[in-house]
Amino acid sequence: MKPFLTAVLAIAPWVAQADALEQLLRFQREIQSARMQFVQTVTSPDGKKARSNKGQFEFQRPNRFRFDYAAPQNQTLIGDGKKVWMIDPDLNQASSRPLDAVLSSTPVALLAGASLGDAFKLKNDGEQDGIAWVAATPKQTDAGIQSLRIGLRGRELALLEIVDGLGQRSRLVFAGFEANVSIAAERLRFTPSAGMDVIDTP
Repeated sequence: MKPFLTAVLAIAPWVAQADALEQLLRFQREIQSARMQFVQTVTSPDGKKARSNKGQFEFQRPNRFRFDYAAPQNQTLIGDGKKVWMIDPDLNQASSRPLDAVLSSTPVALLAGASLGDAFKLKNDGEQDGIAWVAATPKQTDAGIQSLRIGLRGRELALLEIVDGLGQRSRLVFAGFEANVSIAAERLRFTPSAGMDVIDTP
């Protein structure tokens, strides 16, 4: 093999690693808010059962985000910077937990935070079809997820692949990415309506 080609092959993995991690750093550094559509597929640990749903995700740093799941699930998840609210309008009920208590089991909340590297060990996981992958492993052994893969296209979030503590797999495919958009403040906070059943964990 020619010396030049040998040298190129030797540094190729390093270049891919720098590219993937740099894209994630750019995403966290340059994208302060975003809105996008998603399709989520959840597969059982044995791979035999799968269900899909779709909706819209938006976030604003630091630590504010909103998931709107479309019918038939028809649920909303809101992070207001201090708490994470799960709202089910069909049942007229809502529950909340402190943001710090659910960060390790809510990877998308981490993407809306200041630094994903605070809670996860990050490494390059290759590139395929124009998507640069970063693998993330929780630093805490009691985290609610086993592993996370983040797929980026430039500075856009393209895919998330999550394996939770029970081995259930979730894959989120994002589309229509809008960077640094204006998000109305009321969309990133929640006030229970009169008569709503509320479980508010301190």
